Amino acid sequence: MSDIEQVVLRTRKLEKLLREQYHARGKGLHQLISSCEERLPHDVIAKLRFIATIRNKVVHEDRYKLEDRRAFLSVCKECEKELTPRSNRFVWGIVISLVMFMTVTALVFYYIHWEELSKHIQ
Repeated sequence: MSDIEQVVLRTRKLEKLLREQYHARGKGLHQLISSCEERLPHDVIAKLRFIATIRNKVVHEDRYKLEDRRAFLSVCKECEKELTPRSNRFVWGIVISLVMFMTVTALVFYYIHWEELSKHIQ
């Protein structure tokens, strides 16, 4: 995947999060950040500005080469995580834990009682 494609796909996710979760308005990522700056976590604003600047350079400047793709993607991932509502992650964590617990409990139950249960299956 090319630099432009990677950068655009990642920034689209961030733009969507800003619009949906923080009610941001505007065309570009810089405008979106400015429109909801007071509602954003303070440590994320500088990272988002960095991402927006890199995005603009990659898309608009001829022959711009993304120096450290891994670092850029890492910053994007951090911002996505920070902008995603925590309740969603918390609820999904509980759901996954509950499903895993029930699965392990069922496996243990069947393991312990398999001899008795196997008589009724046939």
